[in-house]
Amino acid sequence: MTTDTDMYALSIITENRAGVLRDVATVMADYRANIQMIQQSIITDGPNTGNAYLYFEFEECGNHGELIADLARVPSVVDVTIYPPFSRIFGSRVIIIGGGAQVAQVALGAVNEADRHNIRGERISVDTIPLVGEQDLALAVDAVARLPRATILVLAGSLMGGEVSRAVERVRAAGIPVIALKMAGSVPSHADLVVTDPIQAGVFAVMHVSGKAVFDINRVRGREF
Repeated sequence: MTTDTDMYALSIITENRAGVLRDVATVMADYRANIQMIQQSIITDGPNTGNAYLYFEFEECGNHGELIADLARVPSVVDVTIYPPFSRIFGSRVIIIGGGAQVAQVALGAVNEADRHNIRGERISVDTIPLVGEQDLALAVDAVARLPRATILVLAGSLMGGEVSRAVERVRAAGIPVIALKMAGSVPSHADLVVTDPIQAGVFAVMHVSGKAVFDINRVRGREF
């Protein structure tokens, strides 16, 4: 199993044209750099506006200097920079979705608990998005399974059900546990854990993610606190 200490990251700025991703990936394959993650976008601000931005995370390949030098020789490449991977910077992600007031209270608990762990060397970050409406909530919940390093989801609101409940089941099937606040609707019956106090829900979420805490949501699955 690959750990974050075996991982490296590259950001590459290139010309925006067809075939660039192929050219870059070919060089990385020549060095047997096993790519674990890739993101790409078009730069919209700054001196490189209009160029393409590629971000790779890959397993240790042993000769980064030569790899970077060869990538820089690709005709369309403008700049190559090596970084630690996001897992070493931002770590595991706690995702909080729902109504603004409840999201804020869950985030309060999560951020305070994450601070306690991060000052001891862990890396846990907290992402929030206040949303209303069944369709928008369901789309957001489904998207959690596609977010890099998303480790747990907290649903914070007064009423959630229908499509949101079905999305919760899909996220759980992808291996991401779900905590729900005690609320009206069917979502609580589909969550792994139901918590009445939003601050405590945030604390529980971070404690589950932490590699040093003793809380394990699998041991209390189906309970309500």
